[in-house]
Amino acid sequence: MRIVVDAMGSDQFPQPDVAGAVLAARDYGVEIILVGDEAKVAPALAAHHPGSLPISIIHAPELLMMEDKGEALVRKARHKDAKNSMAVGLDLVKDNQAEAFVTAGNTGAGMTTALFRLGRIKGIERPALAPALPTRAGHCVVLDIGANPDCKPEFLLQFAIMGAIYAERVRRIQNPRVGLLSNGEEAGKGNALVREAYPLLASASLNFIGNVEGKEVFAGEADVVVTDGFTGNIFLKSSEAVAKMLTELIREKITHGSLPVKLGGALVRPALRSLRKILDPSEEGAAPLLGVNGLVFIGHGRSDAVAIKNAVRVAKQAVEAHVLDSIRDEIARRLTKPLPVGE
Repeated sequence: MRIVVDAMGSDQFPQPDVAGAVLAARDYGVEIILVGDEAKVAPALAAHHPGSLPISIIHAPELLMMEDKGEALVRKARHKDAKNSMAVGLDLVKDNQAEAFVTAGNTGAGMTTALFRLGRIKGIERPALAPALPTRAGHCVVLDIGANPDCKPEFLLQFAIMGAIYAERVRRIQNPRVGLLSNGEEAGKGNALVREAYPLLASASLNFIGNVEGKEVFAGEADVVVTDGFTGNIFLKSSEAVAKMLTELIREKITHGSLPVKLGGALVRPALRSLRKILDPSEEGAAPLLGVNGLVFIGHGRSDAVAIKNAVRVAKQAVEAHVLDSIRDEIARRLTKPLPVGE
């Protein structure tokens, strides 16, 4: 199995990207193709003494920057001779030289480049980012969390189908419960998008449990939650910020507390470490971009080596689960309409 890692993706490239790739090659036995400026990537790789690990470098001298937007981004994403690390890496997946692509680069650039280089799965109008958020019961796949700020009801139905397949195939959840994020549990609650999407989800062959509020998501009452990218992005970032605030406040209260508080803190330290690990986004590493015609995983720009390593693990699981073929087959069965006789 070959997985491409964008060596120029993270905010601190190429060190975390390369270090994570080395860890993944050692721990998971996958072949890694590092794509990026060889003058920067090769020394970073050599510093980790990879030995006989199956890691290679493909030169991609150009960068996609945060400032690349609009027409400038489109030109870099679609030009057939583009030499940026995302375009070169995604072309390897398109040409069947690798099974998946992992990047900690700009989300918008990753989605735009994936759309131009790989295209969409037939029947999917918009791809969706689908991270697995921690809950009381394990994890919940939430989509979309930023790829599509504006959505139509049909998009949410497509998200639900893809999310359910991903949850079942990769997360190993049988008959996953699908919820629609809203400001109330009752049918009829929500904005126009939610109210129009509800009957589409209810009539689909899904284990649809209706509207869910944020508290139900974190209580573990749904395995897949669908929403538009604007709401989903706010939901994700707010959740991460609250988790970080709580862990930091607990640490501060223990550190600056009285002697009994400090002693109690020492006793609960193993539990706090376990909690911090559960809440740490780097444990999942990256979110799949579902709906493009290839396996693409996008992580935080602030990803460290552990996050990159875990992103490769998640990509490996998706390859082994044949999730792309499953989504193609299920979308074709449910959403694509046969041509009229004679056409």
